[in-house]
Amino acid sequence: MSGLRVLRGGPLSLLQDGGRRGWQHLGVSPGGPLDEHAAAWANRLLGNPWGTPLLEIALGDVELRAEVDTWLALTGAELPATRDGQPLPGWSSFALRAGQCLRLGFARSGQRAYLAVAGGFRAAPVLGSVSTQVREGLGGLDGQGGPLAAGDLLPCGTAHLARAASVPWRYRPDYRAAPLLRVISGGDAEAFDPAQVQAFFAQDWQLSPQSDRMGARLQGQPLRAPLRQWSQGVTRGAIQVPPDGQPIILQADHQSMGGYPLLGWLHPLDLWRLAQCPAQQALRFTPVSLGEAQTELRAFYRFFGR
Repeated sequence: MSGLRVLRGGPLSLLQDGGRRGWQHLGVSPGGPLDEHAAAWANRLLGNPWGTPLLEIALGDVELRAEVDTWLALTGAELPATRDGQPLPGWSSFALRAGQCLRLGFARSGQRAYLAVAGGFRAAPVLGSVSTQVREGLGGLDGQGGPLAAGDLLPCGTAHLARAASVPWRYRPDYRAAPLLRVISGGDAEAFDPAQVQAFFAQDWQLSPQSDRMGARLQGQPLRAPLRQWSQGVTRGAIQVPPDGQPIILQADHQSMGGYPLLGWLHPLDLWRLAQCPAQQALRFTPVSLGEAQTELRAFYRFFGR
């Protein structure tokens, strides 16, 4: 078996694919990439199908040595990337020959980079997916939810592509820009006092340092939420309002049930933008209709062949 040898694993580098679908009724979260836009482009640059296993690299500081001739693609967070000391462009594909080293520095903007390999990284699936879920101990190279560590081997095959490719500039997000995130009203929204809903959209929120792959926690003027006396199934993007009034936006590793009132759901395309925001990032929200969100999401999935 051959592939890419891990010389430095970074703060949190996780193998991800399209997610662990169909298991939430047993309490298993779907997982998958936090930024599906960047992950989809990384695979597309190499001709890989949607959901082909790739690496999600939080913050950077990763070094890999090739033990096989192959092709890679790097998207997502802006970080310095070099091949044997020579700079590499972001949002592009490139060859990596056996013996060459790929070095990724710390992110200058954005939080997560995505590294795909032609044909995908190979690992044994757990419940139908290789996605790494650290909290639940599922997936990854060891099948037990372990992040990438020095000495690991990322198995992949030999690949020889005709030429390099890059993502057109108009499709590359600016992670330095303050995002305006769109919200689909729903859930318990009608039970909220209208003044509280207006307060949610009117104020600037900050992204809490306590945010993680399970949920993005907001900090701001607390909201007053209605009481709810039962739990229900929750999905990614749900905006929960707990008793302290500080909303939580559920992310890829979210729990399967929740009892906090729901204000609505973040537009999926903006949910992926949220994944690239650093702690203390100022966030604003604006309403969007369900129909508009569905139309945009269908176009996105159609473009990437999902």
